[in-house]
Amino acid sequence: MSEYIVIGVVVAAFIAAGVLSYLFTPPVKRFAQKIGAIDVPKDNRRMHKEPIPRLGGLAIFGGFLCSILVFGQLDQTMLCVLLGASIIVALGIFDDVLALGAKLKFVVQIIAAAIPVCVGDLQIKLFTNLNPFSDAPYFHLGIFAIPVTIIWIVGITNAVNLIDGLDGLAVGVSSIAAITMLAVALLTGNMAIAITMAALAGSCIGFMPYNLNPAKIFMGDTGSTFLGYMLATVSIMGLFKFYAVISFAVPFLILGLPIFDTANAIIRRVASGRSPMSPDRGHVHHKLIDMGFNQKQAVAILYAISATLGLTAVVLTSSGEVKAIVLLLAVLAAILVGACIIYGAEHWGKHPHAEQDTHAKTDVPAQNSPQEEKNDDE
Repeated sequence: MSEYIVIGVVVAAFIAAGVLSYLFTPPVKRFAQKIGAIDVPKDNRRMHKEPIPRLGGLAIFGGFLCSILVFGQLDQTMLCVLLGASIIVALGIFDDVLALGAKLKFVVQIIAAAIPVCVGDLQIKLFTNLNPFSDAPYFHLGIFAIPVTIIWIVGITNAVNLIDGLDGLAVGVSSIAAITMLAVALLTGNMAIAITMAALAGSCIGFMPYNLNPAKIFMGDTGSTFLGYMLATVSIMGLFKFYAVISFAVPFLILGLPIFDTANAIIRRVASGRSPMSPDRGHVHHKLIDMGFNQKQAVAILYAISATLGLTAVVLTSSGEVKAIVLLLAVLAAILVGACIIYGAEHWGKHPHAEQDTHAKTDVPAQNSPQEEKNDDE
């Protein structure tokens, strides 16, 4: 009977967060318009053509917070996580309105990450020891647990923010990740994490009708950084606690798409002599658009990749002998798909770009040329 009660609470948390997020979005949209939190398409990294309100993440946060306060289990660690999340949301609001500098945002994100790590004892303390020559079953991080955990939280927070480039992409990928963590939590009997992820998934899905293409409102940094922060912190609470090889494989699979895209972006920018924080038009979703897919198709492809990685993570926590094989195939598939997107896009995009250059020299008026050649970095 207790199991049915737990499932009922999980479902209630999901529905409450979804309904509240859906109801909160219209007034948040009006508020964003009133204070000038508008995303104006000023470069070719933007896929939209008309100004669209931001701050949609405020509705996601509101739906999640109300649900978790009613249904969640609020111990010291969770309270610290919620405090850090509130700081992240406040930072996102200011950034969506005032466009804050990257260094200031980075410092505040470190502070927000340090609260649950240092006060709530939310730390990645050990991994399975993969050294075949060592008798120790686990590799203890010791004094490095705090910086490693903070790096993980800040990294995932920004990774989700970086994939927020197409209508419905970040909120959909976050929904898939949250549902996957919910499934893993249920399989491992971690009800506190299950309720938290149900609330997070519900708040994302409640916002999606307004954010899918064509989007009526964007979540902005308010939403994308909040979702990244919550996924990062909860992955430590519910996934890194497995003292086995899946302690790092599961969260890396669940968050595989944003991790891959962020790692690729950092390598790409550093290799070209630019700051790893400088914006560009080389993300995975941009590559798909350059290959000829429209926004809905590109988002659907990335949803499918995220869902496949998420399903693999669930299999790793529930099956026995096939774990290693499934993990290997999933990693190989992710690498193959990523390589095809990154390197194939350049091949597919050669002819369209050549055609644009021809038009620029003949039929297109001169004032259009600077827009085509405009640098993405600002």
